[in-house]
Amino acid sequence: MSHSRRLSLEPAIDSVSRKFRDSLTLQRHDNKPDFRELDLGSPVSTLMPRVSSSSASSAAATPTSSSGSSGSASGKPSVTSHIGKSHSGEIPGSPGSGMPSVKSLKPGHRRSSSTGTPLIFSGSSFYSATTSGATSALSPSQGSLPAGNICPSGRILKTGMATRSSTRTETLCTGTGNYGHGNVVRSAAGKQNGESSAEELKRLGNDMYRRGNFSEALSLYDRAISLSPENAAFRSNRAAALTASGRLGDAVRECLEAVRLDPSYSRAHQRLASLYLRLGEAENARRHLCFSGQCPDQADLQRLQTLEKNLRRCWEARKIGDWRTVVKETDAAIANGADSSPQLVACKAEALLRLNQIEDSDFCVSCVPRNDHYHSQPQAKLFGMVAEAYVLCIQAQVDMALGRFENGIVKAEKAAMIDQTNPELVSVLSNVKMVVKARTRGNELFTSGRYSEASLAYGDGLKHDGSNSVLYCNRAACWYKLGLWEKSVEDCNQALKIHPSYIKALLRRAASYGRLGRWEDAVRDYEFVRRELPGDGEVAESLEKAKTAVMTRSQESKSLGFNNEVEAVSTLDKFKNVVSLPGVSVFHFKSSSNRQCEEISPFINTLCLRYPLVHFFMVDVEESLALVKAESIRKVPTFKMYKNGDRVKEMICPSHQFLEDSIKHFLL
Repeated sequence: MSHSRRLSLEPAIDSVSRKFRDSLTLQRHDNKPDFRELDLGSPVSTLMPRVSSSSASSAAATPTSSSGSSGSASGKPSVTSHIGKSHSGEIPGSPGSGMPSVKSLKPGHRRSSSTGTPLIFSGSSFYSATTSGATSALSPSQGSLPAGNICPSGRILKTGMATRSSTRTETLCTGTGNYGHGNVVRSAAGKQNGESSAEELKRLGNDMYRRGNFSEALSLYDRAISLSPENAAFRSNRAAALTASGRLGDAVRECLEAVRLDPSYSRAHQRLASLYLRLGEAENARRHLCFSGQCPDQADLQRLQTLEKNLRRCWEARKIGDWRTVVKETDAAIANGADSSPQLVACKAEALLRLNQIEDSDFCVSCVPRNDHYHSQPQAKLFGMVAEAYVLCIQAQVDMALGRFENGIVKAEKAAMIDQTNPELVSVLSNVKMVVKARTRGNELFTSGRYSEASLAYGDGLKHDGSNSVLYCNRAACWYKLGLWEKSVEDCNQALKIHPSYIKALLRRAASYGRLGRWEDAVRDYEFVRRELPGDGEVAESLEKAKTAVMTRSQESKSLGFNNEVEAVSTLDKFKNVVSLPGVSVFHFKSSSNRQCEEISPFINTLCLRYPLVHFFMVDVEESLALVKAESIRKVPTFKMYKNGDRVKEMICPSHQFLEDSIKHFLL
């Protein structure tokens, strides 16, 4: 069933008031189904009302309205006024006067109920469309279309096509003439509705936040911000939800945006200060906590002052190398609330690294809070370095100490790029590069069997990083290959002092102990490694060999008269007898009242167990005056060494290391 609309415009002339009215007659069948409205490409379309055939000649038709492409309704009636105020850009009027605000009509368009009877301007003539049946003498011929464009997209509804209803207020853009060519825009009522919806979304978001559903709260705040992007409170509320979700960097950005939108928004400043305190950025926290016109929160102010005190003490302790105090102050700052500060955790890691607690330092570095894509504005600093660069610098040094050379150089380079003018960062990067170069060169020489040159290359690296356990262990391998087992043990000791559980250094030292015949020490190292690597068959085999060697030598010692304990000598005759024993004999002249003698005595007992093929004797000078006089002892502790009856060395108050080195020298 196809039916057409017949549009007749019959203007009537009123020369006094210059008001025009048009009569619009629209015929259709009531059973014509509504069609889906075409996309008009315009926010609002002012359309004619549909009327039934039975009411086409009535004084006023019942209107319906179309909202255009947006589909939202305001529910606000039109505001009408006298035609004389046309300079405002709106065409005022009232249903009684027939002078509402409109644009030109096109066939098939239905008028919005919010605008009353349409007024049409085409060329130089106005047409006022009514249902009175009267026509104007200035009307164009029947069936002609008015000029102007209600639908900027140029698309027109098909005849008889139904439209969606809307009660939204519609007005024309500001102008002084040619109203038929303007764009139809929303009035302030639409904005008010948007703000109302945004406030409702914020309220729902607050409710989700109170329930602990932070993800849903964020989603609702996002929707509110999309409707009202200039609302600072929405940004601040979103920052609160981000903080509760652990996304402190994002929360800082939202607060900064809130402050940008409303520089006097005290709640956003306070929230920013609290976030900066958690991030350990005292200067930034103070700027927002004490900004002009705001009375700072006393609890936050106290936290700020405590943080500043902790940072100042860290700075002073770091300058003099008091690393234990640095650890203490960083722990205090973190406990005081700076629990998400990467630079403070890195500061503690640096102190532990300097204290040779490398594993604890590595653990600290692994716990550095990650605030991805967060960069403080202005940039926070610690010890004169940009905080982000400082964190990377410490991470690089820990990586280098543990042999992660590739990671170390990448982080050092990145740190130097962030803070290019800091001399400490430049120095660290230079040292890292030199260490990597030395290690690479040493590895190449070692692989080619040039062990002596390789040891020199590793030594060059140690000049730039004297706490690198990997370089010490690698050089120990060179000494082992060269048969310098004492040097191998010494470098392994240095590596283990830096990194106590360094498995490779422990195995290398155990092997060197074996070569030196110090099987008890070898057993001790192998047992430690065995606990760390319980499934390693090679380690288990080495341990068994070392234990067998200990048992064999113990049996040999007993057969030769060695009793593995320090024997006392009090007479000159006994002294002459034991001096002539084969092998190496060590005599310790001591006094029970002398502090140094008491301190070194336990070490002598250790040496006796460590070197079972050496005879150890103790002489108390207060009980053996004749022997003391015969040997011309003037100071204690004094050590005399004999080999096969001949005196080979005398030492007065020697260090532990010097005494042991002397024993090993004559034992070999």
